[in-house]
Amino acid sequence: MTPLTDKEERRFRAVLFSELGNEIADRGRARYPAYTPEDRRRLVDVANRLTAYWGRRVLVEAEDECLRLRLAGHGGTDHVTP
Repeated sequence: MTPLTDKEERRFRAVLFSELGNEIADRGRARYPAYTPEDRRRLVDVANRLTAYWGRRVLVEAEDECLRLRLAGHGGTDHVTP
């Protein structure tokens, strides 16, 4: 698989930010496939950006071949690592 160009990567992350952000805002959580380390890094970055944007922590959890992003305090145990 060919890596994305910088412009494509920025565009893809913007789409993920918008789409996953809307789903999390509506449902408190969202799932998205993360087959590669780059997919996982991308989703963690989106979660961090959403946290900064909303001022509410967005957690990332492994779930099968997907990662689940959810608002802290919404449907799960929130473990905070010091």
